[in-house]
Amino acid sequence: MILVNTDYISGKELEMLGMVKGSTIQSKNVGRDITQSFKTLVGGELKAYTEMMNDARALATKRMVEEAEKLGADAVVNIRYASAAVMQGAAEVMAYGTAVKFKA
Repeated sequence: MILVNTDYISGKELEMLGMVKGSTIQSKNVGRDITQSFKTLVGGELKAYTEMMNDARALATKRMVEEAEKLGADAVVNIRYASAAVMQGAAEVMAYGTAVKFKA
């Protein structure tokens, strides 16, 4: 499966199959949340949250690819990511794009 954030793939003629998406809502445990809140006092990267968001993006991408595979897609073009805070310490991440099949 080819994944790109452009609306084309060089050298390929594409047939659009439709929009595909994947999403997840992730949170950290309360203990981690407390330790990360102390980090905001001194500044610096909140590594636990960076890891959480990386994991969430990977899972959302995986789910998007699975949806594209069900449509028989060869690739997903014009991929975008969106995120939103759902509650303190939890975030939704969505990956979406257009599933395409290569024309013969």
